[in-house]
Amino acid sequence: MIIDSHAHAWPFWPYDPPVPDATSRGCVEQLLWEMDRAGVDRAVLVSARIDHNPDNNDYVADAVRAHPDRLDQFVDVDCRWMPEYHTPGAADRLARAADRYRPAGITHYLKPENDGWLTSDEGMAFFAEAEARGLIASIAGPPVWQADLRTVARAHPRLVILCHHLAGIPSYTSDRRAGLEMVLASADVPNIFIKVSGFYYGSAAPFDYPHPGAIAVFKTLYDAFGAERLAWGSDYPVAPMRAYTYRQSLELVRRHCPFVAPQDMALILGQTLGALLGHCPAPVSALQGSA
Repeated sequence: MIIDSHAHAWPFWPYDPPVPDATSRGCVEQLLWEMDRAGVDRAVLVSARIDHNPDNNDYVADAVRAHPDRLDQFVDVDCRWMPEYHTPGAADRLARAADRYRPAGITHYLKPENDGWLTSDEGMAFFAEAEARGLIASIAGPPVWQADLRTVARAHPRLVILCHHLAGIPSYTSDRRAGLEMVLASADVPNIFIKVSGFYYGSAAPFDYPHPGAIAVFKTLYDAFGAERLAWGSDYPVAPMRAYTYRQSLELVRRHCPFVAPQDMALILGQTLGALLGHCPAPVSALQGSA
């Protein structure tokens, strides 16, 4: 089973510059078509209530109900573009979203600056609610948040934290070493996982496929975290706009990372995430004692 850990779907294209096919380019039907062409079985839709799409949680929930055999939802709760971001009452808002949408997880996009909220009483209550409900916490943010994520993960050992896009490590700037050090310290915390996705975010040229600098970052994370804590993701439909096709996002890992052992490739491409979502019985050893 191949499972995409990070895809989006919007009924109206949210990015600038405008596109001529704004009402179809990001729609869920396009994603399913790409998945079929690439042989991908399931995808997690990471909701994002960004420009022109304030109701994206509803749109994604409708898509999951229409295709329960192909899609799961991580619902947008208090992401950085929302006025509720890091304001009182976050745990209650998470509870209401979970009751309404019945998602597999929640997603929370963080601002570049660490404001200390994750380890505040409000932040800890937010993650305690996610843990109590068995929700995966899909977290976007640069490496400066990793120390606080470790504090959260240790305080809530049954909570799976899934970091977006190689944990935000830049692959070409002078900050690469510092970013790696911040993230590698999280390898000792068994309930922190990382998405093998968004290789172009940390690259000097987003179109520089197959992004050798990001591949080097991936190898370092692979050696430190192990395949049972890594999950491939496409970042569709953002990736085709900036870097590469849906199929190339898969082949980047499958064909251009020969250091990954065959049995580990199966984990990264789906078995790890499938076990977290309850779709397959892959032996994810990192969950033992924390799930």
